[in-house]
Amino acid sequence: MPRILIAECKQEVSTFNPHLSGYEDFGVRHGEELLRYHRTVRNEVGGALTVFDEAGVEIVPTYSAFFITSGGTLAESAWQRLSSELLASIRQAVGSGEPIDGIYCCMHGAMASEQELDPEGYLLQEIRKLVGERIPLVLSLDLHGILTDRMLRHSDAVVAYHTYPHVDFFETGQRAARLLLRILAGEVRPVTAKVAIPALVRGDELITATGKFGEAIRLAQTAETTAPGLSAGMFIGNPFTDVPALRCYSFVVSDNDPDWASTQALRIAENFWSHHESMRVPLVSLADMSAQMLAGIPGTTAIVDAADATSSGASGDSNAVLAELIRAGYQGRTLLPIVDRPAVERAFAAWVGGTVHTTLGGTLDPARFQPLPITATVRMLADGDFRSESFGELWRAGPTAVLQSGPFTIVASSRAVNLYDRSFFLAHGQDPRNFAAVVVKSPHCQPHMYADWCTRMIGVDASGSSSANLPYLGHTRCPRPIFPLDPDVDFIPHVELFQRPRET
Repeated sequence: MPRILIAECKQEVSTFNPHLSGYEDFGVRHGEELLRYHRTVRNEVGGALTVFDEAGVEIVPTYSAFFITSGGTLAESAWQRLSSELLASIRQAVGSGEPIDGIYCCMHGAMASEQELDPEGYLLQEIRKLVGERIPLVLSLDLHGILTDRMLRHSDAVVAYHTYPHVDFFETGQRAARLLLRILAGEVRPVTAKVAIPALVRGDELITATGKFGEAIRLAQTAETTAPGLSAGMFIGNPFTDVPALRCYSFVVSDNDPDWASTQALRIAENFWSHHESMRVPLVSLADMSAQMLAGIPGTTAIVDAADATSSGASGDSNAVLAELIRAGYQGRTLLPIVDRPAVERAFAAWVGGTVHTTLGGTLDPARFQPLPITATVRMLADGDFRSESFGELWRAGPTAVLQSGPFTIVASSRAVNLYDRSFFLAHGQDPRNFAAVVVKSPHCQPHMYADWCTRMIGVDASGSSSANLPYLGHTRCPRPIFPLDPDVDFIPHVELFQRPRET
């Protein structure tokens, strides 16, 4: 019976968010606790476990650190603790005397600490030092990951999401597990072809079900499911993780056929590049947004403030839309999320039904957002723990307060939490359908969350560390020239090949 080791370390950061992430921003689980939790949620590890369980392999659970939400650059002290804990757990498993036959690592790909700008590559490199070169290792990543050479040098194969918005976490884990089992059985010998593309992209064309990016993904899916294909995909990176390897990448893993993998990776990359100019977001100014709101139309308007998208690493404490609607005198019932621990503490002191005189916003990113004075009634208080609507993950927003200030219902949390579905609102008694406007701090959600029933979606050009107005951010580390930061960017396709040494 093969023994397969499982480890997870996942976070997506915006290096433009001045508020550093910390150790407390992760859900950390060890050993059997890792298995108990992941068997209750439809994420990558949960998917992999179903395959391993069916195959009857022995699972060696080591360490899981899963970000409660994305955030700013990981503080060096937190990175040192997370990395040392993960490596210590693997060292213990390797030193137990029982053999390790294979490894499944679940990561994101857009992590960055203050000193280490390729944390995933570093962890894989250090895992190799502990387990040796012989043991097969398969890595799953978010398609918003940044595919570094170091990741590929120390893994046998990479498997990536095929959907955006992401709905295939579980299936990605299953694909990774099946591939690892095939490598273990000696059926296949992976070789990976990678093509770097000088582009940073955003916008509706990235929606894989309807946008032009879907063409590249479908080419990848065909390559993955056609012999000798084993895995394929497109990494569109996270434009907000400004690191030296940031750009887009196509990749194809084949069964020991580098020429075929190269041809397919080039085909995917060239298709993607043919559409890159359209992969931008039309945005309206805050003033134009409020003018549209004052014109008034029936139904619910989603005001998309993706510049403060916590799932992309932003701080979550933007009050830009709220301040503009108040300035304009908008009176429609409006639902908004915000991160503001001091305001929540004042709400708990006043208790439900009490009145608070406080400020909202600007507690984490004060250079961008000035605290906004408000008077509000406390409508609800909660501990902020809830399960996500999408995949059942346990999310922790910390103490949370629902505040009512005139027509504005503000759900204020003590810490950032993912907002790519409606869970945060629904868990605190607020149904977006009951409002004239709802502020959505996510670039894209699954269509049924908002787009399918909202009367209109307005993307605003607001400040924030995850702004789709990419030139505004001020990249300093990523390769240049790169679209859309520079004019007249050329794409000269070049294939890089990676293959692990044969077993000896």
